[in-house]
Amino acid sequence: MYLRYFKPVFDFTIAFVLLIALSPIFLIIYFLLLLTGIHKPFFLQERSGYKGQSFLIIKFRTMTDKRDRSGKLLPDKDRLTFIGKIIRKLSFDEIPQLINILKGDMSLIGPRPLLPRYLPYYTKKESLRHTVKPGMSGLAQINGGNTLDWDTRLALDIEYITDITFKNDCIILLKTIKMVLFSDGSCVDPRSVIKDLNDERGGDIN
Repeated sequence: MYLRYFKPVFDFTIAFVLLIALSPIFLIIYFLLLLTGIHKPFFLQERSGYKGQSFLIIKFRTMTDKRDRSGKLLPDKDRLTFIGKIIRKLSFDEIPQLINILKGDMSLIGPRPLLPRYLPYYTKKESLRHTVKPGMSGLAQINGGNTLDWDTRLALDIEYITDITFKNDCIILLKTIKMVLFSDGSCVDPRSVIKDLNDERGGDIN
């Protein structure tokens, strides 16, 4: 009952209120990025959502498109801007995802949406993460997020979807807010601590 009827209303209502409340920060970041040479402040990236269907996640752009002489993008740490580091540390780059929630692409709480190229590398059990909408935050995020190894992170996603309740969503939401306020557990450059899932698992597909 909660998942089917109340959760979508809860998501939309909270996302709408948060977007209004955070609109001053939203506008400050938008114009700050413009003033510092980021001509396209929004970063759009394809992610896998409900039932594995792709959608474009919206974030504030924190990196440049600088390339080497051969035209290949430089490593993330070399493209991350000074403002981008601050925005990521405060998790403000995630604010535009409230728009994704209003559009119905995402939920407030759920497994984080990952790259479509990861789809072949999930186990059968891990693929169950796509039976619900992806979230801005989730059980994995309040327990280490992108500092966790992939097996632990995906296992926490499955643990979440087996017991989706209003109480659990509220607990995760409150813990997420606490983490954001104290900048606790955030990783500015995730690729410095964990490989991409397709690189880690390689050809070992279950």
